[in-house]
Amino acid sequence: MKTKTVVSTTINGGPVEFLCEPRQTLLEVLRNTLGLTGTKEGCSNGNCGACTVLMDGQPVVSCLVLAVEAEGAELRTIEGVACAGHLDDVQQAFLEGAALQCGICTPGFIMQTETLLEHNSTPTEDEIRFHLAGNLCRCTGYDKIVRAVQAAAAKRQAASQK
Repeated sequence: MKTKTVVSTTINGGPVEFLCEPRQTLLEVLRNTLGLTGTKEGCSNGNCGACTVLMDGQPVVSCLVLAVEAEGAELRTIEGVACAGHLDDVQQAFLEGAALQCGICTPGFIMQTETLLEHNSTPTEDEIRFHLAGNLCRCTGYDKIVRAVQAAAAKRQAASQK
């Protein structure tokens, strides 16, 4: 008999409780139990970064985190990035810079970029590439992604100087 555990957490600013089996990954629960399908499944072994979410402000690959580990944690998924129906600066920069094609990797890149820009508002190209090194894209190459991160950083920098 499978035993389920109640997990209480915060997701995208709101309290959430869910039932899960001890073996279930956070990715599986986010997508299949909670309907948060913006987080993508790429490799299921932690190598591609497509399933990256923020857990207590730190990026984690949700395919390697057990859902029970989310107990008491604050989670932020790609669904929590846009505000009041408007794309965030990073999302807008990815869209305008054509830094996405199939879209599987995009949520992971955006979540990683959010943490990068939180800690470093003016990253160099090398810093961007290093920070995003754990995320793989099989469609666009990386130049458009790096340019999108630079554009988002510049937009945020300009907004902070107003």
